[in-house]
Amino acid sequence: MKLTTRGHYSVKALLDLSLQARNKPVSVNVIAERQSLSAPYLEKLLIALRKAGVVRSVRGSQGGYLLALSPDQISLGQILEAVGETVEPLPHQPLADHQVEDWVTLTLWKRLHEKLKEALYQISLEDLYYDARSWQAAQGENISFIV
Repeated sequence: MKLTTRGHYSVKALLDLSLQARNKPVSVNVIAERQSLSAPYLEKLLIALRKAGVVRSVRGSQGGYLLALSPDQISLGQILEAVGETVEPLPHQPLADHQVEDWVTLTLWKRLHEKLKEALYQISLEDLYYDARSWQAAQGENISFIV
């Protein structure tokens, strides 16, 4: 599976939000600057994530985005699905009766696809948060977080 820019930026933004104060909205520009992302593109992704109920927005001069759920309730699969990422296997090709090897390969890829999908929905934003915090601690106090 290859993660597109859309998926990568979405995960980076939500991980950034999870690392910040829980009840204080963070502006798109602040997230974009911290993570070296394009603010207009990030705004589109956050709108999609808001529509999916993953984040919520607060209007006004002190506004921005907050996680709508706790990090342990947000899966990597939810994030990717919210921004239109797909984890679909190769397109189905009709097989001739004598192509048993192709059928075995196709079956293998289908099973791997199901396992990958399961894993994406079992990995939470909280899991990524703790991984990021561990990495930060290993790097020293002066390291700012960038996914």
